[in-house]
Amino acid sequence: MIVAVDAAGGDHYPKNPVEGALQAVEENKDLTVLLVGPEAVISKELESHDFDKDRVLIHDAPQVIGMEESPSQAVKTKQQSSIVVGLGLHKAGKCDAFVSAGNTGALLAASMFILGRLEGVLRPTIAAYYPTLKGFRLLVDAGANLEIKPETAAQFAQMAQIYCQQILKIENPKVALLNVGEEEGKGTEEIKEIHDHLKNFPNFIGNVEGKDILPGKADVYISDGFVGNIVLKFGESIPEILEKMIGKAVMDMDLSKEDLKTITTVLRTALAPFNYENVGGIPFLGVDGVSIVGHGGSSPLAIKNMIKSAVQTVENDVNGKIVASLN
Repeated sequence: MIVAVDAAGGDHYPKNPVEGALQAVEENKDLTVLLVGPEAVISKELESHDFDKDRVLIHDAPQVIGMEESPSQAVKTKQQSSIVVGLGLHKAGKCDAFVSAGNTGALLAASMFILGRLEGVLRPTIAAYYPTLKGFRLLVDAGANLEIKPETAAQFAQMAQIYCQQILKIENPKVALLNVGEEEGKGTEEIKEIHDHLKNFPNFIGNVEGKDILPGKADVYISDGFVGNIVLKFGESIPEILEKMIGKAVMDMDLSKEDLKTITTVLRTALAPFNYENVGGIPFLGVDGVSIVGHGGSSPLAIKNMIKSAVQTVENDVNGKIVASLN
């Protein structure tokens, strides 16, 4: 198994991608990582580590796509960037997957352009992990498609169900449509059409509201990318805001060191399900390959788990199962 890692992606490159890749190799004896990025920068970072030179390789890609750059423009003008080169290696069969904590838009655009779509897929989608009381579940679409058609929504549900079964190990994933009310006639005309299209979909439980996500009423939450991305970003803000609110309250109460220690332990334990590091990255479902993107601030642990997700996706033949389900 060879996974290419964007060593020039994210806010903390090359340190975090390199360290995460080394952790993944240490944990999986059958894994080889291909660090893609400026060779001199990667080599310098590796100098402070002991590693197996047969299983940690470098592929030079001198250009870097910044986090704030225009995705389409960057992909067109930076053909020697780590994202374009890494996905090119994947397309050519030189590696089994590509992971990056870099520019999400650029990675999505490059994945669609270089890898293309799986047979039968209308539109690829971003399937984001979302924390619930029952563990991580999927929010689809999380920003790739700001508007979706009924047929596209049905495919999103189908692809997400397969991913849930194979990666999250949920036997019969329940699918719900995010809406402004639970009643069948709620929402815009487009949402009503999507609901009608999903009516006979296996394990479709109907409309759910925003309040139903965190309790884990469903396993797959379908929405357009506009709403999905807002919900995703809101969810990402919850842990930090809660910590600040509770921290302020603790300071105001002038508690003892023992009480502070207990509260800190409880807080960290309670918020653990919100920790993106535990899943690392989110997949682009529907592209003809395995392309996974992580948070820009990804830690080495998040990078390691992103690589782990890529390995699981390949080993479980998620793409093969998606194609079989659509044809």
